[in-house]
Amino acid sequence: MDDVRRAGPDDAEAIGRLLHDFNTEYDEVTLGPERIAERIRELMAGDTRVLLAGPGPDGLAVLRLRPSIWSSGLECYLAELYVVPPLRGRGIGRALMEAAIEAARAEGADHMDLGTSEDDVAARALYERMGFTRHEGGADGPVMFVYEREL
Repeated sequence: MDDVRRAGPDDAEAIGRLLHDFNTEYDEVTLGPERIAERIRELMAGDTRVLLAGPGPDGLAVLRLRPSIWSSGLECYLAELYVVPPLRGRGIGRALMEAAIEAARAEGADHMDLGTSEDDVAARALYERMGFTRHEGGADGPVMFVYEREL
């Protein structure tokens, strides 16, 4: 899939709709598409990059960049990866991941991390095919955990 592109402010409504649909699909709280669009416009003016795939658009990747403690490069957090349900399994997620890695490198990142649930077997398989590990220090290391908490 060659039609992955970096989103701009004019894409905020489509991004808001996709992120709203994503949260709705997984029974997560959502601000609604309009408020998400407002927030994403603010974030894209700073440390956030959004990639869109397909004419719909049909999928997105949201990247958050931050300075690294451990190197002079940036760290990139893959905050969201979403493909609309009817188009899954067609390579859109992989194309978004390849473009996300390329975009992060172009921004100066030398590390990317992400989180997903144990139940999301398809996403985990994609991430592992893309070279991500859930083991500290490599394939033989201890399993890594992500913890989160509302403040």
